[in-house]
Amino acid sequence: MADVVQYKLERMVNELDDFERRGLFSRREIAEIVKQRRKFEYRLKRPSPLKQDYLAYADYEIRLDSLRRLRKKAVALEMKKKGNKKMKKSVSDFAGVARVVDIYRLATDRFKGDVELWFRYLEYCREKRNGRMKKALAQVIRFHPKVPGVWIYAAAWEFDNNLNVAAARALMQSGLRACPTSEDLWVEYLRMELTYLNKLKARKVALGEDEGTLIRDNRDLEEKQWRDENKELFMSLGDKGEDEEASTVQRGESDKKSDLFREQGLIVLRTIYSGAIEALPSSFSLRTRFFEILEAMDLAHSEDMQKEILADMRRDFSKEPEYWDWLARLKFVDAKITQEMSKESMSDQLQNAVQVYEEALKIVPSAAMFNLYIKFLTSAIVSNNEDTQLSGSYDTMDPISQVLMLYEKSESIGCLTEDLACQHVSFLLDLGRLDEARKLADKLCNETLSEAVPLWVLRLSVEMKCVTEKSPFPSKADLSFIFELLRNVLTKVSISKAESLWLMALKFFASQRNYFDMLVEISLTLSAKDGGSDAGFSLSSAIVNFILQEDGIQSARQMYKRFLALPHPGLAIYRNCIDLELNLASTGEKDSLPKARKVFESALMTYDQDVSLWQDYHSMEIKMGTSETAAAVYWRAKKTLKGNAALLACRHL
Repeated sequence: MADVVQYKLERMVNELDDFERRGLFSRREIAEIVKQRRKFEYRLKRPSPLKQDYLAYADYEIRLDSLRRLRKKAVALEMKKKGNKKMKKSVSDFAGVARVVDIYRLATDRFKGDVELWFRYLEYCREKRNGRMKKALAQVIRFHPKVPGVWIYAAAWEFDNNLNVAAARALMQSGLRACPTSEDLWVEYLRMELTYLNKLKARKVALGEDEGTLIRDNRDLEEKQWRDENKELFMSLGDKGEDEEASTVQRGESDKKSDLFREQGLIVLRTIYSGAIEALPSSFSLRTRFFEILEAMDLAHSEDMQKEILADMRRDFSKEPEYWDWLARLKFVDAKITQEMSKESMSDQLQNAVQVYEEALKIVPSAAMFNLYIKFLTSAIVSNNEDTQLSGSYDTMDPISQVLMLYEKSESIGCLTEDLACQHVSFLLDLGRLDEARKLADKLCNETLSEAVPLWVLRLSVEMKCVTEKSPFPSKADLSFIFELLRNVLTKVSISKAESLWLMALKFFASQRNYFDMLVEISLTLSAKDGGSDAGFSLSSAIVNFILQEDGIQSARQMYKRFLALPHPGLAIYRNCIDLELNLASTGEKDSLPKARKVFESALMTYDQDVSLWQDYHSMEIKMGTSETAAAVYWRAKKTLKGNAALLACRHL
């Protein structure tokens, strides 16, 4: 190993001498460079070098080369001031890049499956225009032919850097054969072909043989529409003369040439679109991406192609709520553009989208469809409130009333879900209709959604807010009303599902001793029936912590003893009690350590095969006990765990 490292360092002598001869680095700095390189080289020669070793070495060399370039510029500037000639390139100008490339090559040879590492290698070669780029691309394609990004990167390099359209096209087509179900490959292939056509057309324009591009410019459309609407502003200067007729002929020929590119672009799009939907017939996002590209391009008969794509989407995705949501938003955007030109009212814009949503509800009457419809209307309400410069307001349609109607309709046809119900109540609260929100929440909690915890949380938060706003000291009637609501739902829903309700109840009644005690009794009954939690939310732990904050450690100990006396209290309460006692023991409480041992022993009677519990017990004895008690726990654990004893041994070491 040492001989190999020394050999590699000796090969750097010419570069290091060049550093000193040019005045880029001092002798001390060169010694530090050698020291760092020796350290990195030894890391790479280990039996199992890490990926981070290669990356750290490459990053160091990149920073070093960047510093070299900066100092070279400073030296060249000083030489220029003195009238000396320009600095010629030497070995140090190329050695840094070559070394980084070699490090990445070694890294990718060892970690061939790391795609991210390959891309870092390729990106560095592309940035430095290194000659190894082509070989690296061939290697990554060979090792990762099923990664679409590899084909896209290779084709983009051929297209943009080498200006080799034939090679880029061949790479894209090979990629589509290897990854026919990649949306990105199909879309990028289409973009590449249309970009190539647009470049050809731009070349014609530069040569004065054509005009315009294949990219749609909305400003030209607006100008044309404005001219058509204001024809009377333009005066006719008489009959066309010979020059104008000649100009018309030339314009016609130019239009024919332009149409050739537009026709070819449509053919390309239609061909790739057909292949894409054949390979991915169930991909909705692919169709939308193709449609967006078509909208952005100025192709021949593009409106007919748009209608064709929309017809295919309706045929294949008419049962999908996402399709209708996309179509409605598309209509809304188109209407918004029209409104900017024709000063149409905001309600007319919404009407186009609403018609689509209403049709969707007839075909796909589902909760998801209602949710998307309502989300669109609420976003329209928010945007209208924020933008006061919009032309007018909602003249013929009130989106707020429409949203309320949709919530009611979803309930009437059986599509109401917990999420929609909570949205309905929250929407009424946002509108300031508190009484309506309370009545609605009461009705839903007592009828169709009697066990919907999020809805109960919303309802109780509203009731508690009303009680506290009425008076800082709630009356007995108000407290009794809220407690009965809580009792009603807490006895129906399991503890694991009602975590938020229990925490809300404990917090609200923390200072009301009678009601808090009744909640504790309910929790004891439910815990005895269902058992405690081994992980996650633990109701018994939450109650113990509340009592600890309010009444102190003695009351908390009495409470956790009641929970631990249940048939299956759960591992979570044991751990909580142990943590409680250990925290007190760390502050000098003498009784806490024996009590912690007692809780550990009680927990191990049920969970004697839990390795982490034994580990924590052993760790506690090491920190707070004696060597004898720690050894006793260790040997007991080793005897009890048997097959899992190795895990404890690792922790012991």
